Amino acid sequence: MNRAARAFWLRSPGEGEIREAVLPEPGEDEVLVRSLYSGVSRGTETLVFRGGVPESQHAAMRAPFQEGEFPAPVKYGYLSVGVVEAGPTALVGRTVFCLYPHQTRYVVPASAVTVVPDNVPAARAVLAGTVETAVNALWDAAPLVGDRIAVVGGGMVGCSVAALLARFPGVRLQLVDADPRRAEVAEALGAGFATPDDALGECDLVVHASASEQGLNRSLELLRAEGTVLELSWYGDRRVALPLGEAFHSRRLVIRSSQVGTVSPARRATRSYADRLALALDLLADPALDALVTGESAFEELPEVMPKLTSGEIPALCHRVRYADTT
Repeated sequence: MNRAARAFWLRSPGEGEIREAVLPEPGEDEVLVRSLYSGVSRGTETLVFRGGVPESQHAAMRAPFQEGEFPAPVKYGYLSVGVVEAGPTALVGRTVFCLYPHQTRYVVPASAVTVVPDNVPAARAVLAGTVETAVNALWDAAPLVGDRIAVVGGGMVGCSVAALLARFPGVRLQLVDADPRRAEVAEALGAGFATPDDALGECDLVVHASASEQGLNRSLELLRAEGTVLELSWYGDRRVALPLGEAFHSRRLVIRSSQVGTVSPARRATRSYADRLALALDLLADPALDALVTGESAFEELPEVMPKLTSGEIPALCHRVRYADTT
């Protein structure tokens, strides 16, 4: 067994490095995974990279296989796809998804990996964690046939939600973003597109994922009376101001949070975390979701790429990391 591995670490806020690691021998119910691809979830991971996790949320923000502590040094990430090189016979040679940081090889419990369906390319499967967030959001939102819906914020999470909503019959759906370049992504996903000024109002549901005060305010403006904003943004250590005076109460508007850390109460009695992730991977059979991957680089380039993703110099949705041996 090759026990050598390399991992990407946040050395200090704004500075990353690649470190050597030595893997343990896999136990009876563990697997050794060789990474093929991983994904950078630009919103959350760049917030971690700049050191923006509030102290009160250090425990809540821990990734399943995180090492180190916030703000740094820390090994963080949760979108990894690889092939099982050692472990239970039924898994050896299978392509799997795991909530693991950016690392060339790793050992985890067999229960921590989910087999990628044969009709889902490994390169697309890095989106599973974000599509899982979208699944949970729609369990929370419970949209109905024929609803008028806006998704405000065309980042990775917002686009994943729009991709799933585009499959709902009869909905009027717009992806709303200040960047007109998102129109091409919206078209690929089967959704309409509008800038904030041009978005259609009287929405039954607005899913907000822009992580901006302006986006949340605009989301409220787009609602019909008694409509709901489902808030998916996580603001880290930033505060936002909302217009809760004016017509907020007279129009009986609703702001509801959604977060992937727990299974939606609407499905908690009948679906597990594993069920939710398996569903997300099944949904990734749709090649339209390739539109969410907007850049790719080699693992060795991560120390140079992460600052550019954080600053916006690389305007990515999901940035895919390619490992040296993907054969």
